[in-house]
Formats: sequence, C-alpha cells, structure tokens
Amino acid sequence: MNKNLHIVLHNPKIAYNTGNIIRLCANVGAELHLIKPLGFSFEARQLKRAALDYSDLTNVYLHENLCAYLEKFPYRNILASSIHGKRIYTDINYTLNHSILFGSEDAGLPKDILDWLTIDRLIKIPMKPFNRSMNVSNTVAIISYEAWRQLNFV
Repeated sequence: MNKNLHIVLHNPKIAYNTGNIIRLCANVGAELHLIKPLGFSFEARQLKRAALDYSDLTNVYLHENLCAYLEKFPYRNILASSIHGKRIYTDINYTLNHSILFGSEDAGLPKDILDWLTIDRLIKIPMKPFNRSMNVSNTVAIISYEAWRQLNFV
C-alpha cells in the first residue's frame, strides 16, 4: 500500500462537511478514512453534491470503529486535532506516515480517545479566547495544507 497522509474522521455527522473533505483529500493526495457511525447515508445527495466529481480522485475507506482502523494500520503515527491540544499544528514535522484524527462536528473526539492519546499527539489550531471551535472541514483544510506544504506539495 502506498504511503499517504491519512485524514481520519471519527463519527462525522454532516454530509456537506464530509463531501468538502473528500474534495480536499483529492487535492492534497490524502486518503480519507471514515469511522462509523456516520450521521448520514454514504449515498446522501448532499455528500455527492459537496464532493462534486472528486470522489473518484481520492480513496475513501469506511471502518466499523477506530480499533478496526488501528488494526489495519498499526504502524501509523496518529495525531488528533483537539481544542485540548497543547501543540500548535505548525509545530509538527509531518510525514506521509501520519494519520490525523478529527472528531465529530457536534462533540469532537470522545473522552476515551482523548485519554488514550498522549498529550503530545493532540494538536490544535490557535483561536481567539472564548471561541469554542471551528468547522471541521476548515480545520481539516488548515492542517492538511500545512502537512502538504511541509511535504513540498508532493
């Protein structure tokens, strides 16, 4: 299997966001991995509309749960985007062996996953004080493009 940056969405709920992320992954050469449950049908009209004709330009995989993903890819370097992160996303030296995990739009990553990850694997995008979060597709775009930039846009 080729080494590629992996974008991993845990329990995505909004078809439009996932469709936008499919387009993004096609543009940066990343694989998209979706962790069930999904908050929409994979055949949802909104997903297809947001992804436009990019679905055939990237690999999208569906996993029953995070453990199934980790069993299939045991040697990946997992990072997770979280407001609880201490490291800013630009402080990471990204490689093609990174998997970047993002939580659902309404709740982020569950506590058990945050507890499982060591604090140095939780990354964040700086925001003004008292702001809660950003849209997940925007977050994926910001971090993915930084990783791709570091990889010399290859």
